[in-house]
Amino acid sequence: MTAPGAGWRRADGPSAQRREKRRRRRGDGRPGGEVAMVEEAEFTSYYGRPIIKPPVWKTPDVPLYLFLGGAAGSSSILGALADLTDRPALTRNARLVSGGAAVASVVFLIHDLGRPERFLHMLRVIKPTSPLSIGSYILAPFSAAAGATAAVEALGWFPRLKRFGGAVAALFGGPLATYTGVLFSNTAVPSWHAAHRELPFVFGASGMAAGGGLTMALTPVEEAGPSRKMAVAGAVIELATMRRVENDLGIVSEPYHEGKAGTLLRAARSCTAAGAALTVVAGRRRAGAVVAGALLAAGSLLTRFGVFEAGMASARDPKYTVVPQRERLAARENGQVAQNGHAPTITR
Repeated sequence: MTAPGAGWRRADGPSAQRREKRRRRRGDGRPGGEVAMVEEAEFTSYYGRPIIKPPVWKTPDVPLYLFLGGAAGSSSILGALADLTDRPALTRNARLVSGGAAVASVVFLIHDLGRPERFLHMLRVIKPTSPLSIGSYILAPFSAAAGATAAVEALGWFPRLKRFGGAVAALFGGPLATYTGVLFSNTAVPSWHAAHRELPFVFGASGMAAGGGLTMALTPVEEAGPSRKMAVAGAVIELATMRRVENDLGIVSEPYHEGKAGTLLRAARSCTAAGAALTVVAGRRRAGAVVAGALLAAGSLLTRFGVFEAGMASARDPKYTVVPQRERLAARENGQVAQNGHAPTITR
């Protein structure tokens, strides 16, 4: 005989409870009645290690290279404009700032590379799709032209050579001030890559503020009009663009507010805003021009250090790599659902 109840299970047993849970899940809004078989997993990386390899660039070498390159590029443009508009004091000061900053930037770059010949190796090939390769071919002629122009300016030799060298430096000055922003945003570092539209403007405008501020501080006020205009324009663009970087990039904007980077960027914002305001109010007086120029240069320097530290922090924390990837994947899947009326099939 068969024992009572043999061959069947109680309706309220564990299997029935599981079936009931599955039936309830079919009404959770999933397309096609798809059932979640496992709970949503919380992300964690392998022993908390970074998912991408942070850049091996050194500090303060790279931030100083960024600052000096931006100041040199904008100063070379100011020097050429001053030469054309017959401002001898501004021409001389802009050429000296440009040449000195260019040589110093190359020194910091070589120190970061470790051996001088590595810079020469970067010139062995040219790759149009690589910002680093193109940047090398911007930096080399610019540094040679700006350095030679500054040297003959200081010695008082070859006036025609000074004008030619200054024009060549000015031609490469704009690309030099902005290519580093393209280089940073072309990496896999989350907080840099997400700001690929803004960083070239941030770096270019920061260079304008630095070059304008330094030449304004060194030049008699009656000749420093172009420096004041460039400094104020650069400060305004930098502040506006950095506001977008710090607030409009979702989770990858967090590193720009937190820790060392947040402290540096708050100080940079204060110096840049104060320097621009003082330039407008008191830039036509000698003391005001000197203080305003120093504040603008300090703000530009702090901006480079802050952006550098924010990117390194985002590379070290795996959540800044994974969360944006998940958001992009979810947005892409939602777009496919809206277009096709059903969820995409994911093969594991």
